[in-house]
Amino acid sequence: MKITVAGEKKEYDDGLTVSKLIELENVETPQYVTVSVNEEFVDSAAFDTTTLKEGDEVEFLYFMGGGR
Repeated sequence: MKITVAGEKKEYDDGLTVSKLIELENVETPQYVTVSVNEEFVDSAAFDTTTLKEGDEVEFLYFMGGGR
């Protein structure tokens, strides 16, 4: 199946979960990543059960604190 990950089209086996994609993409600090699929946020508790489909668009987002 073909999906878009961070703006890049990639091919993966069917049945890929968000958790497995995080692992395959070597996401740094996965405990702090927020994932959106087709512009909808996926709850981190659902990473293991959310299966990606042909044509999905996935983004990895990191929210950082800062300021004064």
